[in-house]
Amino acid sequence: MEIGIRLFRSVILGLAGNPAAAALSRKYGMKLGASRFVAGQTRDEALNRAQELNTQKLVVTMDHLGEGVRTDIEADGYRTEYCSLITAMKERGIKGNVSLKPTQMGLALHEERTYARIRAIVQTAAGCGMFVRLDMEDSPYTDKTLRIVSKLRAEGLMNVGPVIQAYLRRSDHDLKSLTSSRVNVRLVKGAYKEPARIAYPKREDVDSNFKRLIRSRLDSGVYTAIATHDEKIIDWVKSYVKRRCIPHSAFEFQMLYGIRTPLQLSLAEQGYTVRSYVPYGTMWYPYFVRRLAERPANVGFVVRSLLKRR
Repeated sequence: MEIGIRLFRSVILGLAGNPAAAALSRKYGMKLGASRFVAGQTRDEALNRAQELNTQKLVVTMDHLGEGVRTDIEADGYRTEYCSLITAMKERGIKGNVSLKPTQMGLALHEERTYARIRAIVQTAAGCGMFVRLDMEDSPYTDKTLRIVSKLRAEGLMNVGPVIQAYLRRSDHDLKSLTSSRVNVRLVKGAYKEPARIAYPKREDVDSNFKRLIRSRLDSGVYTAIATHDEKIIDWVKSYVKRRCIPHSAFEFQMLYGIRTPLQLSLAEQGYTVRSYVPYGTMWYPYFVRRLAERPANVGFVVRSLLKRR
């Protein structure tokens, strides 16, 4: 079973960078089923959905989809969009923050120019009382992303933090360093295809490490975002914080827009902070593929959606 799941993830993730598959997805657009996981292709569509989520006691982190840009002009466009998004969220009174991918800002092109773009976004967010999450991408960008966070904080921009992925073997060391600096971190299992020498290949090992990282952060008292749809992990967190008398104000649960929505609403009703990751934009294909890879049942949803349209 475990081998089958790994093979499934490998095949699906292989499609994420496939130009032909991406072109096909753009041709058929949201009919492929991406509308379940993507809040819209325009900023206004996504902002409207974010406001609806706020009325349901969910806070949000908004993400303008895009990664692996090839030119500085593209990256500059994403920087401008994020600054506009932050301003619009402030004007609308949306309870939330933003997430971005460093490669979207040109990290594969030039680290210093990327830093300048991200710094502009973080400064704009600071002026609006908002936090910026730097998503963690595949392993070639791990050190560079952490370096950007450290440099921003050294400049006094404390409203920024990274994501730590439990499937990477290095994550325990990285988290200890971030915790000692009291950096707000999002913990995830991880959704990229990585070699076994740097990542745990077995699901049970990833789950065990995820719990270790969560436990370490909860015990530290440093604010932590726990991003998972795994109900067993969520129940374990709820039991652990109750046993250790850890207040709900010390952490939050995070889940993706369109996934386990009833669970998100239920946790919010129980008094937990629940943040929904709300992506939007036309460059949704790689994000969509990773959602399929994370959970085989999501493929079934897409197939059913396509059949209904025939």
